[in-house]
Parts: sequence; C-alpha cells; structure tokens
Amino acid sequence: MGASDIIVVDQTIREGMQYRGLMFSVDERKRILEFQEALGVDISQVAYPSAFKSERDILELLNADAAGKGYKIKVAGLGRVLLEDVDQMIGAGITDIHLHMALPNRKYLKTTFGGVNEVVQYVRDRVKTACIRLSVLDIGKIDPSLLNRVAGILINDIRVDTLTLPDTSGIMSPNIFYKRVQDIATLAKQSGTRIGVHCHNDMGMASANTVMGAVAGATVIEATALGMGERNGLGDIFLVGKLLKDQGYDLKLRVEDTDGFRRYYEFVNRLCFEKTGSPILNYETPFFGESINTHVAGTHGKTAYGPGSGEKWYLNVLCGKHLVKKYLAANQIQYREDLLADIVNGIKAKSVEAGRSVTRDEVVKMIRFMELDRP
Repeated sequence: MGASDIIVVDQTIREGMQYRGLMFSVDERKRILEFQEALGVDISQVAYPSAFKSERDILELLNADAAGKGYKIKVAGLGRVLLEDVDQMIGAGITDIHLHMALPNRKYLKTTFGGVNEVVQYVRDRVKTACIRLSVLDIGKIDPSLLNRVAGILINDIRVDTLTLPDTSGIMSPNIFYKRVQDIATLAKQSGTRIGVHCHNDMGMASANTVMGAVAGATVIEATALGMGERNGLGDIFLVGKLLKDQGYDLKLRVEDTDGFRRYYEFVNRLCFEKTGSPILNYETPFFGESINTHVAGTHGKTAYGPGSGEKWYLNVLCGKHLVKKYLAANQIQYREDLLADIVNGIKAKSVEAGRSVTRDEVVKMIRFMELDRP
C-alpha cells in the first residue's frame, strides 16, 4: 500500500458543542486550538457562524489569533449552502469554507444544484484562494445510485475541492461504508476533488468507519478529541490517526506525541466534567484509559500500544506463575523461589474463597505464613 496524503480536520470545538449542549468560552477555544496546532492538525472547525453573532465573531477572532501567532493550522467555520452563510465566513477572513446540505430528491436535482453552483461560484469570485468543502447528508440513508449521481455533479460539474461523505446517523458498518466511499473515490480519481469522511458513533463504528473510509480512498478525515460530538460522538482523532499512520499513510498529525495528546484529552475531559458533570475519559477509554495496562491472567503480556503509565496486575483465580512473579517484584514482596507454586495456588484459593482479587496485604501474610510453616 502506498502512502496517502491525509488531511486531518479536528472538529472538537464546533462538533463538541453538540455534546450535551457543552459550551466553550473564547479562551477555552483558543487553548484547544493551541493543542491542535502543537499536534499537527491541518484544519480546526471552530464555529457555526450563522447560529448567532457571537459565533461569527469568535470565528473571526480565532482566525486572527491563529494568524497572529504564526500557526500553520487553518481555521474553518461550517455553514449551509446559502449566500448569507458564506458571507459570514468570508467576512471573518476564512478561506477554508465548509458547507453542508441535505441530498435533494431526484425530481429537484437541477434546481438544487443550480443554487449550489451559484454559491460555489460566488465564493470563488470573492476568495481566490478558497478551498470549498461540501458535505452531503446522510449517506447511510441515501440510495447509492442517487448518491453516485449527485457526487458526479458536485465533482465534475460544480467542482468542489472536497466532497465529504458523512454517516450522519452513525448506522453504517465498516464494510458497507468502505464500499460507498470507494465508489465515490473512484469517480473523483481524475478530477482533483478530495473525498472526506465524517462518521458518527451511534453504533460504535465511528473510528472504524473513518479508518475504512481512508482505506477506500478518502483523503480528508474529520474527527474529534475523545470522539466527542453530537449524540454518541464521532471518530477519535488520535485512534484514527495512529491506525492510519501505522499502516503507512502520510499524516502531519503527531500521534507519536502521546503525552501531548494525553494533555489535550485531559483538558477537554476536564471541561466536559466541569460543564456537564460527567467525564468522557475513563478507565476503559481506548489507549488512554488505565485498563490498557492492567492484567489478570497475564497471557497477553505488555501491550504494544500502552501510553506508558505502567502495568498493573490483579491476582485472582486466573493468575499464573509468570504474572505472580511480576506482581511480587512490582510490589517489592520478598519470597522464596521454592514456594512459588504454593504461593500461586494459595492466591487462587484465597480468590475463590473471597470472591474477588486478593490484596497485597493478603499476599504478604500468606507468604509469611508459608515461610514459617516450611522453614
């Protein structure tokens, strides 16, 4: 597989405010943007300017702030395919214009795309360096033949820079999403139009679908920190980036900076907890949760993807000699090697008796009793 040039759009700020109605202040948005810049994100989608004047003002402010600090990251807003929406983005100094539209009925294709073409040409006339990214909702509910026809118009006739294919309802499986994206990517191959993907997590498939979208030919991925977003959220930007980079795809995203991503995720998680009362980052969070480094049976060994927080062992009836030895060493518990088999069996028996994992104090007490009993 050859490397692919993948553009990463982090939608934590804009999509994140659809997570339980979460609100980010200007300073919080600036801090999130700072994290994204440091981690190599290409584009940050920071506001929906047509929602309210404050959103339009924040879009302009963050764009100016990024430019003033010499950031490489581009700042973008999202709007409808309407002149009034693109005017707000153009007025804020934005060149990365993100738009979304519902797929029209076959009967109204000509009328609808006449209006789309008008808006696209309006942007091109006023912003010579504009990059227009158009998202068509919702490919999980669209007849494939109609989607292909619409994609052909947008790619070959209107010539948008990026056509994004969102599984807005989060109902698609990776194999079906792959095929749908592959069909459109094939149409776009000779046109110069990029294909983007934006996957919701209602069925828990968002990160997997985002990865499969890139494998199918998409070169723009949209995701968020911790997968936060509307309803169950989107694909997780770190997980998707790491899985693609590990397969040889070319991303500027610095997934190797796990400490930087942890700080980013912990900052976003703290805001979520303070504003909603519930955290997103928890013990079972993929990669960053502590569970990735915990072992009970010891058969899997140290994970290759652990974030470096240190292994943790729990001893119950499933433990074996290897795991017990690691536990004893990590907890600085002295023991006689000739008693190891008995120690393991004693731990198993105690676990069964107590109906739980054994504690360190129980292990120490057991070993000392054995040593006294068998001098």
